[in-house]
Amino acid sequence: MAWNEPGNNGNDKDPWNNKGGRDQGPPDLDEVFRKFSNKFGGLFGGKKSGNGSGGGLGGAGISFILIIAIIVWALSGIYTVKEAERGVVLQFGKYDRIADPGLRWKMTFIETVIPVDIEAVRSLSASGFMLTEDENVVSVEFQVQYRVIDPYLYQFSVTNADSSLEEALDSALRYVVGHAKMDQVLTNGREVVRQNTWDELNKIIEPYNLGLIVTDVNFKDSRPPTEVKDAFDDAIAAQEDEERFIREAEAYAREIEPRARGQVTRMTQEAEGYQERITLEAQGEVARFEKLLPEYQAAKEVTRERLYIDAMEEVLGSSSKVLVDVKGGNNMIYLPLDKIMDKQGTATRVALPSSSDIQDLRNKVNTSRNSSVNSGNDRFNNDRFNDGR
Repeated sequence: MAWNEPGNNGNDKDPWNNKGGRDQGPPDLDEVFRKFSNKFGGLFGGKKSGNGSGGGLGGAGISFILIIAIIVWALSGIYTVKEAERGVVLQFGKYDRIADPGLRWKMTFIETVIPVDIEAVRSLSASGFMLTEDENVVSVEFQVQYRVIDPYLYQFSVTNADSSLEEALDSALRYVVGHAKMDQVLTNGREVVRQNTWDELNKIIEPYNLGLIVTDVNFKDSRPPTEVKDAFDDAIAAQEDEERFIREAEAYAREIEPRARGQVTRMTQEAEGYQERITLEAQGEVARFEKLLPEYQAAKEVTRERLYIDAMEEVLGSSSKVLVDVKGGNNMIYLPLDKIMDKQGTATRVALPSSSDIQDLRNKVNTSRNSSVNSGNDRFNNDRFNDGR
């Protein structure tokens, strides 16, 4: 049976609790909210009014809500500063302090923390067409590497420290290129331009206290306009060849010069050694002559014979042939000692000459020696020893 059918039972099923079975429509929304408020207030110890409506939240409920809010607010202020960072703490938008690395706490809605990385190496570039001192146009590209050293100055010295550094780099680069010739910018003066740009950039940013330090300046590229690029490429190639030839010549000179100096030193030492040897030999000959002179004056005949024998031994000592001059004859005896020695090397036993042959040979040698001594005596009679010198 539907709730709105005729009868008393249907009135009990009216969801809107209309009395008397009259259709009065849905209840007022204010009434619904009032009942809900009464139930919610009862949970926190709120008192009901005489007509059943709630009297609001109690003191314990308000304290509980405040405690929860304070805990949430306190937890929301916990933050961490990384090892490579420093935190710039602002209190109501005004600088207050620098937060070191670690776990930190701030007052939420009152303080603000701006993390700044002070260890990272940052970079920015500047490029463009620039006019040189000799009124030529070149395209130059530079790159700067820098690092933050003061977080406070980096944040508050200027509006944007990175943008200020970029503008200072462009100004310094145009100034240096404007005071340099085109060949210096393109070829052999690149290092000078780089160093001058670095110095000029430091001079420009120093009064602004940007809290930055420039760690390096790189000269990345420099080239002439496209219309004359081919000609400049040929000129650069020629200069590179010139430098290469110069380095090769220097290397060759470094290789040859020590060798030549060594040869000069060796020749000098050999000449000094030869000079010393000749001097010592001459002094030895003089000393020998001085010792021989008294002996000759004491026994002229014996000394002459000994000198002659020594001279003949020195001359014939290296010869393998012996010639014996027979006195009173026109023939000369030839002894093939070299062949005899060869036969001794190949044969196991060599027959010795007989005693009569040895005696004949000895007599011939003595006869030849006596004749040689007599002829030598005749020659020595006319020398300086016989003259008394």
